[in-house]
Amino acid sequence: MNIEKSLRERLTNSVIKTDEPLQRYTYSHTGGNADYYISVYNIHDAMETIRFAKEYSIPITYLGNGSNLIIRDGGIRGIVLNTLELKEIKRDGDYITSGSGSRIIDVSRFARDHSLTGLEFACGIPGSVGGAVYMNAGAYGGELKDCLVEASVITPDGELLTLTNEELHLGYRQSIVQENGYLVVEATFKLEEGSSSEINAKMDELTFLRESKQPLDLPSCGSVFQRPPGHFAGKLIQDSGLQGHRVGGVEVSKKHAGFMVNIDNGTGSDYEELIHHVQQVVKEKYDVLLQREVRIIGEHIEKTIQD
Repeated sequence: MNIEKSLRERLTNSVIKTDEPLQRYTYSHTGGNADYYISVYNIHDAMETIRFAKEYSIPITYLGNGSNLIIRDGGIRGIVLNTLELKEIKRDGDYITSGSGSRIIDVSRFARDHSLTGLEFACGIPGSVGGAVYMNAGAYGGELKDCLVEASVITPDGELLTLTNEELHLGYRQSIVQENGYLVVEATFKLEEGSSSEINAKMDELTFLRESKQPLDLPSCGSVFQRPPGHFAGKLIQDSGLQGHRVGGVEVSKKHAGFMVNIDNGTGSDYEELIHHVQQVVKEKYDVLLQREVRIIGEHIEKTIQD
């Protein structure tokens, strides 16, 4: 079977590429190639791609904005389905509905421009709406679960479901989307009428805090570790003397120890090795095992053994 030809026959409006480098699609600038890379422009094509993958037992991986993600150097086998073109944002009274491909930053700005308050905390989160629902993204005291009403998802069988906030089981950096392998395609938020100037002032304040503390001028995978109970991951890493520690082209940020930055053509392997080293040192010093927030996916590159 010619997979590419079969996909083109089934999909109505999608971009299909073969052997596509994935480092183009991650903030960390890491990742080998995808066998098949598909960017869909409508929900129908997303459903058809998932059904096709199931029908022919082809592995499928979902990709959004790639902001909290490391893809290994061996790339991803099967299909990589990207939903960034599902980006329509619309308002209905106090409700905003967005396609999963929109950046959550852009949804927060849309809310501000319509004098709706409740999404200010998201003004600096670089991920897509789909990724934000997947992770129950949060910052500066706010979480998506505080204002998310419902989300439309596609199941691994290719069925479209709408799940309420309660049905999404949103917790700290977790959701039923992760547990069940769903693909988010749309989300609806309930906000409140507010003052555009006050909303803008709050967003400016949070943006200043973020820009002053985080290494936004360099490629990174975002916040690497979850917040351990009773501690802050960045403080533990800083107190362990790990800022500036480097593996290959990746180092623990000197600006914020909770980030790892790609300073010189770092690879997925560099990131993984540095993450494991930081976990080991912090565990030895403080008896705290840091849990990853960043997702790591893909294949390890095969190394040739020399005689």
